[in-house]
Amino acid sequence: MRYSTDWKDYELIDCSSGEKLERWTREILVRPDPQVIWKSERTNRLWFQPNARYVRSKTGGGQWQMYSKVPAAWQVRYKDLTFNIKTMGFKHTGLFPEQAVNWDYVRNLIKTSGRENVKVLNLFAYTGAATVACLKEGASVVHVDASKGMTNWAKENAS
Repeated sequence: MRYSTDWKDYELIDCSSGEKLERWTREILVRPDPQVIWKSERTNRLWFQPNARYVRSKTGGGQWQMYSKVPAAWQVRYKDLTFNIKTMGFKHTGLFPEQAVNWDYVRNLIKTSGRENVKVLNLFAYTGAATVACLKEGASVVHVDASKGMTNWAKENAS
């Protein structure tokens, strides 16, 4: 498995019983993750003192429980990239930090391509993290997402 060790503004602190304990800059969030199938002891005190926790509803969806003031939106940085994030209505923040290795990979492909005009088609592009990474290396990017809101968010991230 490939993962990035270059994050400063994001940290997966712990995970247990279907949840992740994460730090996004200074904000500590607990979010559900169905891939966390083990049940380890929650010894880290931050499990009991997060800024917010996303709680799933029995009927689908869910909501954020805020325990302290969380900004409506804030920025996180990965290397020389900056992204706008926020707590969204379906447990996400608008960024998948585990994708950082892929951003590094495409940036390296563009950088070492030996071509002046690299064109990238980014399908299902969400809030534009991969788009921003490719743009940073000078590529021309066509960003495609079915959600106008996500496309607008990607424009914010690109600017």
